[in-house]
Amino acid sequence: MKKLFAFLLFISNTVHGQWALIWSDEFDGNQLDGSKWIQETGGNGWGNNESQYYTSGTNNMSFSQGQLIITAKKEQFGFNAYTSAKISTKGKFSTRYGKIESRISCPQGKGLWPACWMLGTSIDQVSWPACGEIDIMEHINTEMKIHGTAHWDNMGHQYWGGIIANDPADFHDYSIVWDSTKIRWYMDGTLYYQLNIANNANGTEEFQKNFYLILNLAVGGNWPGYPDQTTVFPAEMKIDYIRVYQPQVVASTDDVNELISLYPNPAKDELRLITDEPLFVYTIYSLDGKRVVSHSGLNPIEFVSIKDLPLGSYFISLEKDGQIVTHRFEKN
Repeated sequence: MKKLFAFLLFISNTVHGQWALIWSDEFDGNQLDGSKWIQETGGNGWGNNESQYYTSGTNNMSFSQGQLIITAKKEQFGFNAYTSAKISTKGKFSTRYGKIESRISCPQGKGLWPACWMLGTSIDQVSWPACGEIDIMEHINTEMKIHGTAHWDNMGHQYWGGIIANDPADFHDYSIVWDSTKIRWYMDGTLYYQLNIANNANGTEEFQKNFYLILNLAVGGNWPGYPDQTTVFPAEMKIDYIRVYQPQVVASTDDVNELISLYPNPAKDELRLITDEPLFVYTIYSLDGKRVVSHSGLNPIEFVSIKDLPLGSYFISLEKDGQIVTHRFEKN
């Protein structure tokens, strides 16, 4: 039976091919956006015997020409011989599935370890590696290559990943495309590794849950080793942007477009979500990526109150049976 309303394709600067942008930071300001990020601090080795102390404030973080610059310095901070910065969206934003990409330039030097990565939001309940970890990109030392890796728990720590050759000092687009069946790693649009997670293959059920984002520049540690006399400080990791997308569905008669219907659009006080079967999840985001509503639908027709939302444009992301569609709607 036809749905009451078919989703429309919205052509705007938030649409990237078949992807709809739901969250991003372009780093165009002159300070960290506290609605999106927290600064993680400390110098306890971070589980890897790292040497840096992550500071708060601006000692190791700056903004210039639309870029976030994380700077590692050789300076004493308590018992730590180096300082650096680490930011995350823990408690601010998380996502399950989608496309996550960031444009990054990495420093090179013995003992340097820049990374763009993700941790499962369950980390405080189940610890690592049971929470899962997705490394969108990591670089160590003076290697002319980038690593993309996943970590999880399956009767102990498991990890698999791939590498791709490049000049990490140049800016490159690093991304993953993640759904209920696979995690795929890309550099500048080139696929270089993929991991099968369909039906929780090899104990990978961690990757069917929400993850938050992390950007940091570590110094030293079990993997890269430690700086020596050849390592140049200060060392800078530059991030042009980081963006999160969900699938954008074009209005059609395809089965995926029949997943869930939404009306009216624009809406004033209430949206109606209609599906042939109950049990789905929906999340509403503002255009700046802030999650404003998240709930599970329990009925074939779900009434979503939006009367408390300010007037404007929003994205609603709907998930059912491992499929996600994201669409824009207007509150008037």
